[in-house]
Amino acid sequence: MISMDNNFFKNLEKKTGVNMKDVLELAGSLQNANFKDEKTVRNVIKRVSQIANKPVSKDMEDKIVKSIVADGKQLDFNTISQMMNKK
Repeated sequence: MISMDNNFFKNLEKKTGVNMKDVLELAGSLQNANFKDEKTVRNVIKRVSQIANKPVSKDMEDKIVKSIVADGKQLDFNTISQMMNKK
């Protein structure tokens, strides 16, 4: 687990409304995830959506999954964020 500088993370939580514990848990779970598995990718997208409090439509989820599973894109927060912001 990544060690936390409490003040840094408290400030981030205050500014973003995102619980840093959730983000760190998600980041840890991504380390060994199989991103060629559609079910895994869908679960990650749903979790990121919940953490960020940004709903993802079924159509957008399908596009993200296709991009990651079929096109071989790397899955990281930037990739998902960019795709979600294009809606």
